[in-house]
Amino acid sequence: MQACTKKEVYSWIKSIAFAVVIVFICREFIFAPVVVKGESMEPTFESNNRIVVSKTSSIERFDMIVFKAPDKDEQYIKRVIGLPGDSVEMKDDVLYINGEPYEEPYVKRNNNIELSKVTGDFTLKELTGSKKVPNSYFFVMGDNRLKSKDSRDFGFISTDSVIGEVKFRFYPLQKIGMPK
Repeated sequence: MQACTKKEVYSWIKSIAFAVVIVFICREFIFAPVVVKGESMEPTFESNNRIVVSKTSSIERFDMIVFKAPDKDEQYIKRVIGLPGDSVEMKDDVLYINGEPYEEPYVKRNNNIELSKVTGDFTLKELTGSKKVPNSYFFVMGDNRLKSKDSRDFGFISTDSVIGEVKFRFYPLQKIGMPK
């Protein structure tokens, strides 16, 4: 009877070790959970939202990505505006990529008439000294342009610093029918 117990314990240890290895591989190479900090992506994401990023996605324009901050030992979440080879310009609160205007319905707008312009005018040349986004780099901005530290401040971000593309947001579970 004691041999049976030892076999069962050994079986549990193997199962748990296998599960830990699978979780490690998935978190290291496939996906990662992240907690949003700050207000730079409002209204799309709020501080303390929990998200999952895919480490295997190919990044496209307007994808939201998490990357290693170039100026701090942190991770930032921003929206990809410029891909390698793109020219980016903001003029009268209209985004132009490669000379084409784009609507930005995700940008947090201010209802105050005096502050109705949320993104100051710029060209890549003025901000970075380059007319186009270089190969292996992205130009990123937050959705809350008045409160976002992004490529307008620290320049292009390297594709090597990208952790992954945002794929899911977890909503907090609410207790249904429970009195407060």
